[in-house]
Order: sequence, then structure tokens, then C-alpha cells
Amino acid sequence: MAQIIQNNEAPFNKVDIDPVTLDIIENALRNARVEMDATLVRTAMSPGIREQGDAFPLIADHKGRMIVGQFGSYIGAFLDGYEGTVEEGDMIMLSDPYSVGGAISHSNDWLVLLPVFKDGRLIAYTSMFGHQSDIGGKVPGSMPIDATSIFQEGVRIPPIKLYKQGQYNEEVFKLIMHQVRTPDWCAADLNALIASCTVARNRVVEMAERFGDDVLVSACEELLERNYKAMKSLIASSIGKEPVTFEDYICDDGMGFGPYKIKCTMWREGDKVVLDFEGTDPQSPASINFLLNENMLRMFFGIYMIMVFDPQILFNDGYYDLIDVRIPDGSLLKPKFPAALSGRTHALGRIFDVLGGLLGQKTPEFLNAAGFSSSPHLFYSGFDKRGDYFQLFQIGFGGIPGRPLGDGPDGHSLWPGFTNVPNEFLERYFPMVIEKYETVADSGGAGLHRGGNGIKMSYRFLEPGQIAIHDDRWFVPPWGVNGGEPGMRARKILEKPDGTQTILPNKIEELAVEADDVLHFITWGGGGWGDPLERDPELVGKEIVQGLVTVEGARRYGVVASERGNVDAEATSSLRASMKAKRPALDVFNFGPDIETLRARCEEETGLPAPKQPQWKRAASVAAE
Repeated sequence: MAQIIQNNEAPFNKVDIDPVTLDIIENALRNARVEMDATLVRTAMSPGIREQGDAFPLIADHKGRMIVGQFGSYIGAFLDGYEGTVEEGDMIMLSDPYSVGGAISHSNDWLVLLPVFKDGRLIAYTSMFGHQSDIGGKVPGSMPIDATSIFQEGVRIPPIKLYKQGQYNEEVFKLIMHQVRTPDWCAADLNALIASCTVARNRVVEMAERFGDDVLVSACEELLERNYKAMKSLIASSIGKEPVTFEDYICDDGMGFGPYKIKCTMWREGDKVVLDFEGTDPQSPASINFLLNENMLRMFFGIYMIMVFDPQILFNDGYYDLIDVRIPDGSLLKPKFPAALSGRTHALGRIFDVLGGLLGQKTPEFLNAAGFSSSPHLFYSGFDKRGDYFQLFQIGFGGIPGRPLGDGPDGHSLWPGFTNVPNEFLERYFPMVIEKYETVADSGGAGLHRGGNGIKMSYRFLEPGQIAIHDDRWFVPPWGVNGGEPGMRARKILEKPDGTQTILPNKIEELAVEADDVLHFITWGGGGWGDPLERDPELVGKEIVQGLVTVEGARRYGVVASERGNVDAEATSSLRASMKAKRPALDVFNFGPDIETLRARCEEETGLPAPKQPQWKRAASVAAE
């Protein structure tokens, strides 16, 4: 356990906080988080952080509990496992997921932790972690989907002091940068993380100086307690004592095996909700494992509850005691060291679909469909005409699921803070031309509220090199709810200059490409929400004009319309009556065909061989080596 060194051991005094002061402090902390993000994007160099915002800030109280942030606090787990001291002037860095119980979920995420001292006493923590575009390892981008051990995924940094009592450790910095392919970008991004934490540290100290240490600490306690009370009420009103179960799948592991099941059962015991992942498949021999930190899951659960039932609540760590998380050791969500973790993004995203499926069973009117449940990745590396090395890591977007309040956005990120890399940036810094960036008509599941459409990006490569693709939802489609239909599955196509096209796997490493090859990167659509035959025909007609729905696709809604979007009201009424008479009763969930049917139809429907049933003995033997 970490030893906190303080010159001032005086305890904080709990004081009453008036509502105005509490509101000022709460919003000042929110603003400090915004300033952390702004500092980061103005200082980082890699497109993943600078343009897409793949970094996550945290401001915690003196006990390490998150007050503002996104993924929940990992500080408690870090302090429990860290053998060193924490002193004024220290700044700690790490990237090893196993050293913090999965609080960062793969080694590409570099984490900086800054304890905040004032007058010799620890008053808070600030922290930020961000995805590094390359950390060494066997492939450019350091996320080999076929890795069988975390040792193949690049440099792993245990908790180290980048600054010790204010003194910068330049030698360890040089050692780390010596392991990576793009040290200039890594150095800039690390410095951006440091700067962001420093800015937040300054703002916290300013708050303490303005209001007093006791007021700041008491305000944080009040915010945590307020969150606890709000979540306790939500759990009591939204979670039943009778267990409900939901399961979903990761399509494959990139090594020919799949799908992998994630299963969770939920029930309420007194004031607490239990999330039990018993029945989830064993860990994979490949890198799709997700070392799911319990506090991260608590935060995911809380975010989902808050955004669905009461969006005004500021989520923080205050409600964690109300959530009991149970994850079996050796499973896909708690793999044993040294299991590979770099491809964990598919399971991470799928957790949101599973939580949605659980929470919506009692209240289907609040249920979301399945949707952008991963982060499609593209890697492209090589040498340009000047002989300079280049390396692109880009996160793609897909269709957001249909929701109770409306359609899912087209080509959007699941993470609210993420933005796309501008095409102009890609063409300026990498030898490529973006020939198409468009929504894929009809890819969103039909419904009263349509699932968001996926995106088609066509990249023309101007220099030879190699690419890698990490995506999912190509085998098991995103499901619809309350009568909504599943969304379209993802596809990847490589087109040669002579027009020859090859269907690519959605997980592939080190594929050679030549100049003028074109990659058609097509993401999936979100599932639909509600009965498609209840959608406004005139709206469907407008979407035909907008290129979101085709004339043929409009018939999924029972709408007969022209290419110009003119709706034939009489024909539409007749078609809808016929469709209603022929179809069975609508289910709450529409998963599409079962797994064995998907296997039988896979090659015909996708152009790819069906994944084979995972070999659990193989996974166990690899983990033991």
C-alpha cells in the first residue's frame, strides 16, 4: 500500500456548505475538467488525442474518489497496490493495465497521476490518461489483434515517478521513448497529459485558497453524498429484485474463432444492485480480452442510469457502494496475466449494449437498441516520398442506436467527447486521399425511430505500406427493440487499381497495400426502436431525398415513394395493412437469426467464412505459458 507523506497531518473539518457555494464549486470543478481537455488538444500531436479526443480527465478528492471525470476513479486501486511513497512534487506515470486492476484497459493508454498538495497537506488528485498511437511491439500502432501475450503489445510501464519531489526524471523518459516508433508524437502527447494535470492542480489550489481547504473538502463530500442519494433512489425505482439476464456477442477474435459471449445477470438486494457476469465466455487466446475494472463498470452503469432516467445528475464516485460487481476470474472480462489486451475495445463497447439490454427489460419504454458498440480502428503505416516514416491510427464512427426519444445519429461516436479526424488533416499529414465520406443508406435498423446509419469512408493510398483493421458487428448484427429491426453489419473491401475487389476480414493485421489501392471502410448501422410501420411516411420520403433511405429501403417501413420522396399515400396504406397481417407479434428484442443460422449463411451474406467455435482449452494453455 502506498505511503502518503504529508508535512501537515491536521484532519479536515466538516463544515456546512450553502447551496450557492456548492454550486460554484461544482461548476468550477466542471470547468477545470473542460480546461484539462482544452489544454490537451492544444498540446498533443497525434490525431487520436489531438483531433479525436481519445483521452480522459479526472479530478478526485483527497481520498482518491472521482468528483468529475468519465471512467471513474482508479486511484484507490492504485494506492492499494503501489509500494512507494506519494509526496508533494511527485507525478506518477504508468501504462500497465494489470498494475491498476484494469483501470486503464490496454498498454496504449498512458496515465499521469498528480497528487495535489497545499500547505503540506494532500487535498486532491488530478489525472489524465490518453491513447498513444504507438508504444512499440510487434506491429505499428501496437495493437496486434493476433497477440497471445501482453508482452507482444509494446512497452509496459509500471507505476514510476516521472517527477520526484519536483525533480524531473529525464532518464526514464528517454528509456520509454526509445521503445516506440513515433517518439516525437509520444513525447508531445505525454507532455500534453502532464500539462493538463498541472492546469487542474492549479485550479484546485485556487479553489482551496478562495473558499478554504475545509470548505472545498466538505463540498466534495456533499457532491458525493448527493450522488449516492440520487442513485439509491434510481436503483429502488428502476431495478427489480427478480433477476434479469442478457447476453451479447463479440463476433470473432481475429484468429478465426467466435463469437464470444458476454453475459450478465442483474438484480437488487436491498439498496444495492448486483451485476454478475457468470456465464461469460473464458478468456481468448487473442487480444480481445477486456480487463474490466469494477469501478469502471460501476461508472458505466451509473452513466447509463443517469442519462436514461435523470440526466441532470452529476455522476461521480459517490454511489459505488450501491453496486456489487461480480466478474469470474479467467473470463473474457477478467483474463489472467499475461493475457493480451490490446483489442479490448470491442468488449468495452459491447458492455453498453449489455447494460442497455438489462436495464430496459423492466421498462421497455426506456430501452435503447444496440448500436455503436465498438470503436472501429484503421492503421496505415509506411514511408512517404521523402523517406519519412508515417503512421496513422484513426477511430471510425458508426450508427448510434434508435432511442425512446428519437432516431440514432448517423455516423457518430458512442463516446460523447469524441470527434472525427477531419479529412483535410488526413490528407495533409498522410499520403492518402479521402474519396468518399458518406452515410450508408438503409444501414440503420428500421423502426418508429430509425437506427443511425453507418459510414462509408473510401481511402485511396498514395504510397505503399501496410494497414490493419479492427472492427466488429460484421457477424452478429446490432439488435433492434420494441419492434425495431437489426442494423446492417460492417464490411471492409479492398479495391485494386484495375477494379478488382477483395472482401477483407474486419480484424486483420499487416496487410500490404500498394499506391492507388482503395479501402472501402464500411461501419455498421444502429438497431431500430419501435414499430417501423408507425414511422411518419412523409419523414421517410424526406430521408429518401437526403440519401438516408432508398426507395427500396422505404418499403421496410411500409412506405411506397418515388426517388424524389413523393409518398403514395394509398399504396402505403395498403402495403402497411398487408405487412401487419402477415407478420408475427413484435418482440421486445429482435436479434435476427440465431448463431447457428448466422454461421450457415455467413459466407453467402458476408463473403467471409464463419468464425469457428472458440477453443477454451487452447485459451487456458496460452494463459498458463
